Amino acid sequence: MSNPSAQASAFGRRNWLWGFDPWIVLLTGLMLVLGLVMVYSASWDVSWRLYGDPNAIFRRQLLFAVLGLAAMVVAAWIPLDWLRKLALPLIAVTIMILFAVLLVNLGSEYRRAFLGASVQPSEMAKLALVIYLAVWMESKGDRLGDMGYGFWPLIIIVGFVGGLIVAQPDLSAGLTVGLVALTLFYLAGAKVLQTLGLAAGGATVGYLLVRVHRTGAERWLQFRNGLVDIEKAHYHVQQSLQSFYSGGLLGRGLGASRGKFGFLPAPHTDSIYAVIGEELGLIGALLILALFCLFAYRGFKVAVTTENRLGLLLASGITFWIGAEALINMSVLLGLLPFAGNALPFFSYGGSSLVTTLTGVGFLLNVSRMARIERGKRGTVATFSVSRGDGRRRISRLGRRRRARREI
Repeated sequence: MSNPSAQASAFGRRNWLWGFDPWIVLLTGLMLVLGLVMVYSASWDVSWRLYGDPNAIFRRQLLFAVLGLAAMVVAAWIPLDWLRKLALPLIAVTIMILFAVLLVNLGSEYRRAFLGASVQPSEMAKLALVIYLAVWMESKGDRLGDMGYGFWPLIIIVGFVGGLIVAQPDLSAGLTVGLVALTLFYLAGAKVLQTLGLAAGGATVGYLLVRVHRTGAERWLQFRNGLVDIEKAHYHVQQSLQSFYSGGLLGRGLGASRGKFGFLPAPHTDSIYAVIGEELGLIGALLILALFCLFAYRGFKVAVTTENRLGLLLASGITFWIGAEALINMSVLLGLLPFAGNALPFFSYGGSSLVTTLTGVGFLLNVSRMARIERGKRGTVATFSVSRGDGRRRISRLGRRRRARREI
């Protein structure tokens, strides 16, 4: 007879090697390849005008993709327990870099990047804050909802990091940071009233920024006017809508966009979804949307199937962050939200965005691997489900009593 312990050990070894969620791997690979194709299609004219070489921007994006894949592999295999020791130094370094980018670009209107916009600290700050908040909230346990122990410290942490980002100014990144923090706060077990209070406070701060900040006020006014008359919308939005209209149902064909020839601002970065809509049509645009929806579904599925609370918070935060970035970018270009500079993950040109996103995917794969090992060793099942039709809540937080009994 075979030894059950030996079988369990062999099962664990196999899952240690092959336990990654195959759908996340497939979706990431597909979006990365499509993103590279679209970056080349959208950038060759800009690359020729800026560098005298139609392939210069594409080659840089290809290099960023290689670096991002290397970072993803490292993140996929690093022991999650290490994050408990790395979280504080990581957020401290992130804050210092956010300070540094303001000092280096002192006197400039836009203080977002180093090395000629090659390195944008706000992109890296998003992932660093997700990691820190996941570790921090896990450590608080059931006391997260205590005003002096969890609620006010969270406001200070997020407000400080978000304030440094808004000072660059990067209002869209600041908005993303706030949304991710609010979502993690709720999923970690915060009281509903506290979550609603935090959301109301964040909305108030956002409103004040719009009223006081010149850039925010202009964008809000253009958005409001654009709802009545599209000719009064932000120029960027007008051109992106024109690109979507030109694409029709099936598109003009890959590489055949007209908007990218100087009409559509930043066609290879913020506006790449408009180029997709023009070249691949409504069908292509909906396909990209479907890929992000599937990615979000699998990401949250990974989160709810892990027995590790840190893994749950980390996977949820990363999935929500990437999904929110994509949704904001698409909504802005369709005139559904005030103009914001969010990149489209996996698609927009930019090393900071691509490398950080792929690193986040690596941590998501790490959680999926550990979840499968846990199920193999203990025969565990999901504590809550996003897919079963058995009457349970679709996306539920860990119950307080249930969570207190679980092994962390």
